[in-house]
Amino acid sequence: MSQQLLYRALVSAKWLSEAIKSQQAGLALKIVDASWYLPKMKRNPKREFEERHIPGAVFFDIDQCSDRTSPYDHMLPKANDFAEYVGKLGVGNDSHVVVYDGSDQGLFSAPRVWWMFRVFGHEAVSLLDGGLKNWQREGNALSSGKTQVAPSEFHASLDKSLVKTYEDVLDNLDSHRFQLVDARAAGRFRGVEPEPRDGIEPGHVPGSTSIPFTDFLTESGFEKTPEQIRTLFQEKKVDLLKPVVATCGSGVTACHVALGAYLCGKPDVAVYDGAWVEWYMRAQPENIISEGKGKTV
Repeated sequence: MSQQLLYRALVSAKWLSEAIKSQQAGLALKIVDASWYLPKMKRNPKREFEERHIPGAVFFDIDQCSDRTSPYDHMLPKANDFAEYVGKLGVGNDSHVVVYDGSDQGLFSAPRVWWMFRVFGHEAVSLLDGGLKNWQREGNALSSGKTQVAPSEFHASLDKSLVKTYEDVLDNLDSHRFQLVDARAAGRFRGVEPEPRDGIEPGHVPGSTSIPFTDFLTESGFEKTPEQIRTLFQEKKVDLLKPVVATCGSGVTACHVALGAYLCGKPDVAVYDGAWVEWYMRAQPENIISEGKGKTV
């Protein structure tokens, strides 16, 4: 599929600021703060949202909008649960959703919510390039407090092709149907830096490729160009003409891989939702590749 046919994945702060002022995008513009942090970061995204957010934005809680019957973190919710959650945020099927987060990186967790909307059949979703960090740096307006919105009706249907399970990844060890790209930091991939979750040792799935999510971003927190991203995939010997699946620690930063490929005109990268946490907990020790402790029975 050519890039021109894909919905615009990134919007600039200038574009969003003008769209808010003029509302030319119509009332259908919905701005979503999808900030989420690892517990060890000791940041409270909900409180930070109430202190400062882009005018008109609503807060999307990745942990809340999830399958809370699963033993793994923020797994995808069922389609009707997603529909109910985003409907309460005022998002309808006619909305153009713009997602951002307040991370130091520029974009950290927001691509997860961009991917979730697409998984549930909503193509009209974009990310704010550079995130809240650069929105502020460029001197744009901020609001505080809670945002009151009128609920909307949203219909969701799951696109199963964009989600992979533990069984899919296990089968792939022999079948080699897809290339698995891991977005965690290189030290965690190699097994020499600790995982942020207690009881989980670092390492990687056999045959997977390491592309840390920060490699898709510039130093100032903007997304790299499609040309730079294409080169990055080529350097890591990832063939964008063949199937690609993304993984990470718990299914959040993997979505940067899906975004990077999308910007190169490849919209079909799936995410292994259980990611490293599920793999480590369920896999046999020989399927935990690590320069460190690995896994013992």
